[in-house]
Amino acid sequence: MRDQYYEQLDSIVDDLVTLTGTVRKAVAAATAALLNADGPLAESVIAGDREVEETVEAIEERTLLLLATQQPVASDLRQLVATLRMLTDLQRMGALSVHVAKVARLRIPDVAVPTAMQPTIMAMASTADQMIHAASRIVAERDVDAATRLEDTDDEMDRLRKQLFRTLLGGNWEHGIEPAIDLALLGRYYERLGDHAVSMARRVVYLVTGEMQSS
Repeated sequence: MRDQYYEQLDSIVDDLVTLTGTVRKAVAAATAALLNADGPLAESVIAGDREVEETVEAIEERTLLLLATQQPVASDLRQLVATLRMLTDLQRMGALSVHVAKVARLRIPDVAVPTAMQPTIMAMASTADQMIHAASRIVAERDVDAATRLEDTDDEMDRLRKQLFRTLLGGNWEHGIEPAIDLALLGRYYERLGDHAVSMARRVVYLVTGEMQSS
């Protein structure tokens, strides 16, 4: 019975890693739709969020069942609690990919991001992608050192968002109000994606050490 229990624990971790990969692909697709004014791709991201929601619900049910029936203690309990927290992060990351796709859809047939601002958005998207990928590896390998390093990447995301706002608020902005609003929202979406990746990494630190890092 205990062997089956540990197999179930391992299966939950595997599914978390797989779901993180699914969310990563959704963010990449939303970014591609944004920068290429690709309506069908934006729609596929929006529609695909239901799969993320259903997967979150399925993993959550299995996790709660183990909590209720196996009375886990110590590290096993931390793993299940951390799993529930990480599922919330992944659910919100999926929702953020939808928000990006909706900005893309709103401005079609035009590209929502002015040409001059595309390098900044591409840099934020690339940083978010790196962070989500790192979070997936951290969860799979319980790598506390990598979790700590992810904080440095988050600093880069913060720097990019500040750069974006300096441009929007500068005296040379010439693209109008709607693009400025879109970009302010997009900057927030990508920043939050990074924040949730960091949150997942901190859950792994908690899982391994029993200590929860402050935000």
